[in-house]
Amino acid sequence: RHDEVGELAQSLAASARALWDRMDAIERFGADVAHEIKNPLTSIRSAIETLRRIDDPAKQRRLLGIIADDVARLDRLISDISDASRIDAELSRQATEPVDLAPILSTLVELDEATRTEGQPRIALAPPEGSVIVQAVEGRVVQVLRNLIANAQSFSPRDGRIGLAAREVNGMVEVSVEDDGPGIPEPKLEHIFDRFYSERPQGEDFGKHSGLGLSISRQIGEALRGRITAENRRDGRGQVRGARFVVRLPRAV
Repeated sequence: RHDEVGELAQSLAASARALWDRMDAIERFGADVAHEIKNPLTSIRSAIETLRRIDDPAKQRRLLGIIADDVARLDRLISDISDASRIDAELSRQATEPVDLAPILSTLVELDEATRTEGQPRIALAPPEGSVIVQAVEGRVVQVLRNLIANAQSFSPRDGRIGLAAREVNGMVEVSVEDDGPGIPEPKLEHIFDRFYSERPQGEDFGKHSGLGLSISRQIGEALRGRITAENRRDGRGQVRGARFVVRLPRAV
């Protein structure tokens, strides 16, 4: 029907589909959470059972170290899961405002430089091109940038460089974070934003990241009517020279 009743029926049908999609998403999220939490719990239980049967102090210390690492991993998981579950609801109620990215980027570089240790990659900030004032929520934008910088640091070689830049493009503001790491396998360019994606660089401590950082960043970007994408940096011969993440957010009017 092409009248008010028909429009109402279409609206109700759309609302029902959205509700079912939301319920399916919640169910999948719950299954993912249960799986990720079960792993460290199983490890802790096994370590405790073994600890009860041995008297060697050295082995006991190693097992206690495993338990401590798994507890820390659980703490990170629970914190990130809690954050991921409330982002949409929070941002739907929170008003956006003009946020100037220039001082935020400068502050992030200064903080990193102040806490940087020998061998860690150094952030190189390019002067912003044009106005980089976005319509967003400042705290969440900072969270996204921190996540992307931390990800770049994880994959950067010793004494590497992390490029940070911002510019205005077609009514949007783009912020790019690029590294000198191994790049991203082409089939994984979208999957790295999946919840609990766990492919980490060699040598990194197990469980150091929850696998939710990039997923949360994309969730925030989309809630702010923006987008986050990943691509590989290539040289003139087409060789991969690192990864680049690009955040696009609406420019403040």
